[in-house]
Amino acid sequence: MKLPKTRKRYCPYCKKHTLHTLSAAKKKGASSLSYGSKHRARKRGKARGMGNLGRYSKPAVTKWKMTGKKGTKKTDFRYQCGECKKSHVQRYGIRAKRLEIK
Repeated sequence: MKLPKTRKRYCPYCKKHTLHTLSAAKKKGASSLSYGSKHRARKRGKARGMGNLGRYSKPAVTKWKMTGKKGTKKTDFRYQCGECKKSHVQRYGIRAKRLEIK
């Protein structure tokens, strides 16, 4: 996906449309306390009720399998205002295999 380096966008701090510079930030990975890992632990009979919820030492149940990872990652753009120099992030990510900022 090819994108221009500068773009006119609405700045929530200036409360008007100004020229913004685009930069791509690196997306963060999932943590061990993320929804997906808790969901998988619950599926294999862990993380239920009271007691030692940190004990996930047994292997996963083989009859249930979560699908693999996606082929593309969502974009994470940071827009910096040309007037006030404050930056804000995009609201929604777009799936793209390659990203090119021109």
